[in-house]
Amino acid sequence: QVQLVESGGGLVQPWESLRLSCAAAGFTFRSSTMEWYRQGPGAEREWDASISRTGDTRIYRASAKGRITISRHNAKNTLYLQMDNLEPEDTAVYYCKAVYGNLRYWGQGTQVTVSS
Repeated sequence: QVQLVESGGGLVQPWESLRLSCAAAGFTFRSSTMEWYRQGPGAEREWDASISRTGDTRIYRASAKGRITISRHNAKNTLYLQMDNLEPEDTAVYYCKAVYGNLRYWGQGTQVTVSS
C-alpha cells in the first residue's frame, strides 16, 4: 500500500525556520521524482519544489527560491523541505507528491501556520 506521510508542520513565528518530512512507503522511492506543494487558505494548490531521483537536480518556485531547500534521503525513503525566514504568507497545508512512472501519489498534508 502506497503511503506518503508528511510531518513537521506547526505554528511558528515570522522569520523562524521549519523542516518538513515526508515518509514514503509502498513504492520505489529512489526511482521517483519527488515534489512539494502548498495550498494556502482559499487558494489553489501550487508547486513549490522538485527533486530528481538522485537528488542531483532541484528546482524551485521562483518566489520561494532562497528560502526553501528540498532534499531527500533515499536510504530512509524520506523527503524533506527546509523552510527559513518564514512569512505569514507561507501559511498553508504542505503536501508531498511522488512521480513514479505514470503514477502520481500524494500525502495527506501537514499544516504550517506562521503567525506572531
